[in-house]
Amino acid sequence: MPKKRPSSNRARNGGAAAKLERLKKIVARCDSALVAFSGGVDSTFLLSVAKEVLGDNLLAVTAASPVVQPDEVAGAKRLAKKLGVAHEVIHTNEVMEERFCSNPPERCYYCKEALFSKLTALAGERGLACVLEASNADDTGDYRPGLRAVKELGVKSPLIEAGMTKAEIRALSRERNLPTWNKPALACLASRFPYGERITVEKLDRVLKGEKYILSLGFRSCRLRSYGKLARIEVPEGEIERLLDAGLRRRVAARLKKLGFQYVTVDIEGYRAGSMNETLSAAKRKLA
Repeated sequence: MPKKRPSSNRARNGGAAAKLERLKKIVARCDSALVAFSGGVDSTFLLSVAKEVLGDNLLAVTAASPVVQPDEVAGAKRLAKKLGVAHEVIHTNEVMEERFCSNPPERCYYCKEALFSKLTALAGERGLACVLEASNADDTGDYRPGLRAVKELGVKSPLIEAGMTKAEIRALSRERNLPTWNKPALACLASRFPYGERITVEKLDRVLKGEKYILSLGFRSCRLRSYGKLARIEVPEGEIERLLDAGLRRRVAARLKKLGFQYVTVDIEGYRAGSMNETLSAAKRKLA
């Protein structure tokens, strides 16, 4: 009888396991490391693996700034403690930089260049051999100018090098009992604005408060895209109908108008990562 082929799930799990071993070997090339740690799915998984491989020769560093949700910084502190990793918070202030506030398509490049320059210098001061960041293989398919800064500064991206996708990272995180395995994807608050619209602390705060309110209503994830006085809400496709319920819709509109928006819209395509990049030309995407 012909041999039974493994199920697709087993094949996928086997592939993820092989990538995990590859990841461990990649991390092991560093005798010590500083991990850029946001407390999200990817960076928590990377930190967990790095702790297993490098032991105490490790420092997790979280950046606190107006474009990072304060709850995420607090969460990163708790996670680092849970993983038994030394942790520090540094403060950045991108909104003081004109190249950032003017919000060009290269905004993410300037932000990552400033951040990883600081992390590289800090790693040197502490005698740490490598700086690791947690972009994954899926991130290479979108417009990510920040990855160019990462490469230029010699920062390592072990998850990309190991070929690990978001789905694989979530599955392996679940096996490791990491509380972030099903955490919704997050992104810098600056990603809520169309390129060319000036970013201010007030606008960032308005978006943050609006998203927190919508999430408090039980939505799994949310992006509040801001176009001046117009708000475009993205929630998962399966939750759009609930958002459009008359009573809930009115509550959301009233709250967002109270925050300063004049018009409130719902994107009927639903949440999708990087939707602000849809306006960029193919030529611009290739520059990333």
